[in-house]
Amino acid sequence: MFVKEINSNELNQWLKGETPIYLVDVRSPQEMAQASIPEGKPLPLSLLPLRIDEIPADKKVVFYCRTGARSAQACIYMVQQGYDNVYNLQGGIINWARNGLPVKPMIV
Repeated sequence: MFVKEINSNELNQWLKGETPIYLVDVRSPQEMAQASIPEGKPLPLSLLPLRIDEIPADKKVVFYCRTGARSAQACIYMVQQGYDNVYNLQGGIINWARNGLPVKPMIV
């Protein structure tokens, strides 16, 4: 199944733009506490099926994790549920941080 991807610099531009972006962190709470993208909403991958109603269908939704593997799974699941405006952050938060983009601890 095809997963749309976005790189860190593109996501950073999207977050600064006028189009509403819904950013979802699918990592564990322990990982989120280490470093997260400030605009990200916590939603561990294991809880996604239970909380899918929290994901807006009318916005671009970007999922991220540590390296992009779990967030790709989230994207596949969302496409299977009928969502078509979902994106995976290439390289996850590791790539985001390597590009010098802002991170902060998230208290979940």
